[in-house]
Amino acid sequence: MSLSQDKESLKGSLSAILRNNILDYWAQYAIDNKHGGFAGYVGPDNKANEKAGKGIVLNTRILWAFSAGSLFLKDAGYAEIADRAYSYISDRFFDNKNGGVYWELDYRGQPLSTKKQVYAQAFAIYALSEYYRLRGKSEALEKAKGIYHLLEKHSYDRRYGGYIEAFSENWDDLEDVRLSEKDRNSRKTMNTHLHVLEAYTSLYRVWTEKIVGDSLKRLINVFNDYFVNNKNHLNLFFSEDWRLTDNIISFGHDIEFSWLFTEAAEVLKDQSLIKRARGMALNMVDTFINEAFDSNGGIINERNVDTGHVDYDKHWWVQAEALVGLVNAYQISSDEAYLDRALKLWNFIDSFIIDHEHGEWFSKVDSKGVPYSEDEKAGFWKCPYHNTRTCIEVINRLTDLKTGQ
Repeated sequence: MSLSQDKESLKGSLSAILRNNILDYWAQYAIDNKHGGFAGYVGPDNKANEKAGKGIVLNTRILWAFSAGSLFLKDAGYAEIADRAYSYISDRFFDNKNGGVYWELDYRGQPLSTKKQVYAQAFAIYALSEYYRLRGKSEALEKAKGIYHLLEKHSYDRRYGGYIEAFSENWDDLEDVRLSEKDRNSRKTMNTHLHVLEAYTSLYRVWTEKIVGDSLKRLINVFNDYFVNNKNHLNLFFSEDWRLTDNIISFGHDIEFSWLFTEAAEVLKDQSLIKRARGMALNMVDTFINEAFDSNGGIINERNVDTGHVDYDKHWWVQAEALVGLVNAYQISSDEAYLDRALKLWNFIDSFIIDHEHGEWFSKVDSKGVPYSEDEKAGFWKCPYHNTRTCIEVINRLTDLKTGQ
């Protein structure tokens, strides 16, 4: 099969997976018709736990996925699910007194954790911006603008730069700012900054105010100054005054950043920044190819530089982001070696990560490609965002490519 045929085959496969394996799955199994909104947990047996808590990360990612999916596939049914997600987030997650969105609700939609995690606020901006693109609803854009202003007021660090990780319900300081129990209690993290970058990029697409562009440029400078190291990896955890507190390589974040950073520069339409971002992306992808691929064709999760420990599990989101990052490198360079790597990774995803029998993607598989049978299909972190976005991004990028056509 020629390279052109390979590309067309990949586009066709991704289109079918997007509709049949991802969006239709969530439409069938994740809607909570009893208590409203969406189930907080769906097990490997595709059965929902009707009393599971409902996280803002899950709900904003559902809003983003069905907004983007409806726009891409021109599907009115998906748009109605996006409407459902928007209404539930607006009615239940928004803090009408202090602004922003709560972290978690109980199954009935009552606040369970009212902290203001900046990571979550970023996803709200990201999802609301995409929903505005879908429906043109000014109320959605105003909500996104409102959260942007809150982050700039409360989270942006005017002394050292960057964004503080989390706050209380009324935007006061917190001692414990961790995103999850497995994370370090660091005042500034790469992960949160990455998704603020992503959110501001999407917001700037629909609200091209200079203040947003300036915020985006400041974020880019923060990544240049602190997060991207001289080994083409991302530093992950910092103190408030930018003292590095870890030495772990997260391969999924490296490759995700490589294309999100390029996208941010392109949205700003700054040619010198675009050139620099593309060069950085290729350097990171080359390092990624040398270090992150396992012998079975999948992407390992992370490596602790200090201890030498390697997590060989293959997480669904890491594989998804790697596919976009590799195709982005192909777009930048016209080097078919990147596309060849992407096609081989797709074979791994198709063979081991996608659950062709029961729907959706496995959360992760072990070093032998065996799924963790107890992992959820939908949950606080397992959402239809990375894989939906991968399908759309790769199809669009391969469609736009003139190389090899």
